Amino acid sequence: MSIQSEVEGIVESVLATSEVHRVVWVAAGGSFGGFHAANYFMERESRTIGSAMHTSNEFVLAPPAYVDEHTLCVICSMRGTKETCVAAHVAKDLGAQTIALYVEESDLTATCDYAIAYESIALDESRTERVNSSVALQIAMALVERVEGFEHYEAAMGAFDVVDAIYRKAVAYATPLAERWAAQVAGEKTIYVMGSGPAYGSAYIFSICNIEEMLQIDSPTINCCEFFHGPFEVLDKAKPVFLLMGVGRCRAADERALDFLKRYGGEKVYVLDGKEIGLNDLPDCVSEYFNHVLFSPVLNNVYMRALSRATSKDYMTRRYMWKVAY
Repeated sequence: MSIQSEVEGIVESVLATSEVHRVVWVAAGGSFGGFHAANYFMERESRTIGSAMHTSNEFVLAPPAYVDEHTLCVICSMRGTKETCVAAHVAKDLGAQTIALYVEESDLTATCDYAIAYESIALDESRTERVNSSVALQIAMALVERVEGFEHYEAAMGAFDVVDAIYRKAVAYATPLAERWAAQVAGEKTIYVMGSGPAYGSAYIFSICNIEEMLQIDSPTINCCEFFHGPFEVLDKAKPVFLLMGVGRCRAADERALDFLKRYGGEKVYVLDGKEIGLNDLPDCVSEYFNHVLFSPVLNNVYMRALSRATSKDYMTRRYMWKVAY
């Protein structure tokens, strides 16, 4: 069974149980960032279903008042992060229907009404259409299609059939570029990452999960739409900046930021353009929603690994995670 068919079946079961007035995406860390594509899609396409993202612990400590029997909570954790499992219990107690996205079964899968296994973005053999961000995006699209109708639904589902092949080409294209970038910034103490709109989630994950968690290098994330409202004041010729140029409506913000970076930044400004890694190979009517789906695995599996090699830092090491009580 294709992952699209599996998701469609679960969404149909959810809607057969009760009307869905809101979908809430709950997770922590990279899993939380992975929901950005689905939430972005819902906010742009759905006229009747509200959508919101919450970090797991925030959801536990301060659950939104609107969560009830007409809420669908999609909750993601690779191995059953403690606060994410607790969030699933809170969602159930509030009456919401729940879908777990998981790699390994845990209390999360035992608690939720439905469960969909996904494949880890960090494994080279994983299929791009089956990683967590892709599955979440399919849930969002199937939900809108069945409740309101989504004009480009078939085009989107077809895009999931070909996105893995596009990703493989992107890896081959970006690998030598990543090696040169990594050699240039290997000694830096701070690397700024910029993106906007549908690509912002990828920028966020690249900062907090890849550069900070895995390599212990400071990495602020800057939304290109907010760049000119404060962050641009730290720019100089020496600052390392990694800019994601997305495709879609927010590309104008990325282009505006790039123009400023070219004028006032230096040789350590690096641009990864979604058009160059294959987003233009997808139908124009849906390509915007696939920014995250392509950017994130390329950043994790090509650029982060290249920087790991350049810094002689094993990206599986941690200072605190899994080692101390927190």
